[in-house]
Amino acid sequence: MLYYTTLFFMGKIKKCADTVKGMNHIKVLLSVFIGTLVYVLISFVAGDNGIVSYNKLNEQKKIVARQTELIQNINNELTLEYTALLRDKDVIAAYARRLDYVGNGEKIVKIKGLKAAETTLYDTGTVVRHKDYECLPEKFCKISALVFFVLAISLALLIDLNNGTLSMGRKKKTVVQGIPVYDLQQI
Repeated sequence: MLYYTTLFFMGKIKKCADTVKGMNHIKVLLSVFIGTLVYVLISFVAGDNGIVSYNKLNEQKKIVARQTELIQNINNELTLEYTALLRDKDVIAAYARRLDYVGNGEKIVKIKGLKAAETTLYDTGTVVRHKDYECLPEKFCKISALVFFVLAISLALLIDLNNGTLSMGRKKKTVVQGIPVYDLQQI
């Protein structure tokens, strides 16, 4: 497939070079190379999969990793509390006292004016949302490559026109003035 594609484009380049007589193939290929180089550079730096996009995604990855670590720490703390509530009678008694329960032989004294025991609120972490980043669209990269190709081929044509190696008009036939001499076969 690549072979046929290459032949196709080489045929197009040859036709383009043949239409502009006097312009050699190197200049056409150089213009194609410049256009392709511009496309690759723009795509590599600011395209959808370029360096700028990679850096922004890497920053988001670090933020998500930090948040994941915080949530993991909260999970570890809650797991410890859960295990303590399952197995440690003193922890169970402390939680029961917070909820105004009393054990055998204990008495409750309520004092007016004091706030009720606050329930513990657990931090569940914060939501991290995906942030869309802006990059140059593929269409812009291709159009800019085409523009640079046209500029390079135009510059090559102008240089050839200026040097006189290329003329845009028809070549004038030189007319010999004087007595015409014909080379006729001798019979």
